[in-house]
Amino acid sequence: MLPAQHRLTAADDFRRTIRSGAKTVTPTVIIHCANGESAGPARFGITVSKAVGGSVIRHRVARQIRHAIAEVLNSDSGSIPAGSRWVFRALPQAAGGGVATDVRIAMARTAEKMK
Repeated sequence: MLPAQHRLTAADDFRRTIRSGAKTVTPTVIIHCANGESAGPARFGITVSKAVGGSVIRHRVARQIRHAIAEVLNSDSGSIPAGSRWVFRALPQAAGGGVATDVRIAMARTAEKMK
């Protein structure tokens, strides 16, 4: 579970993030990233639709994405811009696995675009 300070929960924040900023697409996930209005911590939101699979599969995919985000946050690379907003949208191929690797790669690509 991500700490509360890193969670993106408001629907309006999801919409603004998706409509603005950088976008990176991989076979299993689409990542949207936008610069925030403040210098606070980066915040992350995850959406996994029913197209991915049943409840058990959707929750497994969401856990894998959260775990990959936490790994990137805990690494001292400093690649995540402060105050940025991130939305991760899982694609149906995410049910087959490999989503964590795609998330790490796509986060690095998106962070480069944001610089």
